[in-house]
Amino acid sequence: MRKILFCEAGFVEKDKWIPNSWINVEYPTQDDIQYLLTEFQVPESFLNDIEDVDERPRIEYEGNWLLTILRIPIYRKDDDIPYNTVPIGIMTNNDIIISVCHYKTEIIPDFIRYTQRKEIIIRHKFDLILRLIHSSAVWFLKYLKQINNAINQAEDALEKSIKNENLLALMKLQKSLVYFNTSIRGNEMMFAKLQSIFQEPMYIDKDLSEEVETELRQAQSTVKIYSDILTGTMDAFASIISNNVNKIMKRMTSVSIVLMLPTLIASFYGMNVINYMEEWEYGFAATVSISILLSIFAFVLFRRIKWF
Repeated sequence: MRKILFCEAGFVEKDKWIPNSWINVEYPTQDDIQYLLTEFQVPESFLNDIEDVDERPRIEYEGNWLLTILRIPIYRKDDDIPYNTVPIGIMTNNDIIISVCHYKTEIIPDFIRYTQRKEIIIRHKFDLILRLIHSSAVWFLKYLKQINNAINQAEDALEKSIKNENLLALMKLQKSLVYFNTSIRGNEMMFAKLQSIFQEPMYIDKDLSEEVETELRQAQSTVKIYSDILTGTMDAFASIISNNVNKIMKRMTSVSIVLMLPTLIASFYGMNVINYMEEWEYGFAATVSISILLSIFAFVLFRRIKWF
């Protein structure tokens, strides 16, 4: 699906392309790809790179074309890892600005609505790229808050009952934080390279650049804090589980010993050898009494050393 957007007081949709308009393509069809190749002669290698879900943030030149790839966060409830990141490619060439993402995200529609609500004027292609990086950092922070809430819910559930489902949920959130951390660091390096490329006075917007840098740093520090907290939580619950297993094993061993003593006495009494109790009328009662007394003694002993 493609949209042609032009910035007036915020982005508005147009029926056809005009210079300096923004062509946004999400989950492109084959017709969309063919349109970009034939109408704008976009390098096919760029489109192939963007299609790779594991593509890292980077900058690449081919002729007059500049490809900027950044990673943006997405949320997919039914996915194995609900919070993940995907690449979005921004291709520019003089007055042509094209963005391609093979996934449906909340970021681009929200960014368009934000420009309309604030009546923001996008002056040039570097301005658009910076604002998209800024928007991605804001959404990283938004999803990080949701991840933190999910961590707290999983911790509350684990405090009541340690279940594999809750531990697996924490593991998935930990994976999400790793993906977020890697993507944010990649975006930071890519942002630094962009600043070195667009050095002309017409591209310099110190306030916007500082705002983007601040948001990226905040996202980086936040993901590090949450990752450290989650790692500590996982280690704590691993220790709790190990301690619970040890307690169960001690109790099972104690029960086995308590039950083994009567069995041992009964085994000696039942042997087919002379034990001088065969003719004693109280032999069986004495054997049972001894077994009970030994069991009681073992139980009291284990209670005193807190094995029960």
